Amino acid sequence: MSDQTPANAEDAPTEISTVHWRLDPSRSAVEFKTRWMWGLVKVEGRFERFEGELELNEQPAVTLTIEAASLDTGNDKRDTHLRSPDFFDAEHHPEVRFYSDDASLDGETLHVRGQLSAGSRTVPLELDATVRKSDGGLVIEAATEIDQRELGMTWSPLWMVRTPSKLFVRGSLAPDPKPD
Repeated sequence: MSDQTPANAEDAPTEISTVHWRLDPSRSAVEFKTRWMWGLVKVEGRFERFEGELELNEQPAVTLTIEAASLDTGNDKRDTHLRSPDFFDAEHHPEVRFYSDDASLDGETLHVRGQLSAGSRTVPLELDATVRKSDGGLVIEAATEIDQRELGMTWSPLWMVRTPSKLFVRGSLAPDPKPD
């Protein structure tokens, strides 16, 4: 065995762009923050159920599907309202989806341009994510902002909800055989 050969296959370098990667929800998080009360208080929440994939040689290269009804802010009354037609309308639009139109990797930075769909609307979204190899898999971190009013989420008592909302994805991805 030469000095260039890894001791075992798990230590072998993995080319990020040639592998199909699947998000591990048990080691990942999809979260949001929205300014409330004239921007003085932040409402923070997360989604409990989601799935995602990354395959840079395919189109779309990045997908993320979130179960809208799985949102949790720690306040049942607020969560029920966020699932209502005033916001996500989870009964009629059970998924929030992101899919890329274009994705390119530059070192540890993944440049992504795509479409975010929530409720009955779709808006363009651009973001840069950090991607690092870790324990045979990948760790990805992305943050972006969106004006939730563009998605039809305009309810705001006395204009207390401020824009933009911040979206965060921290994920652990594992190599996965290409789906059929």
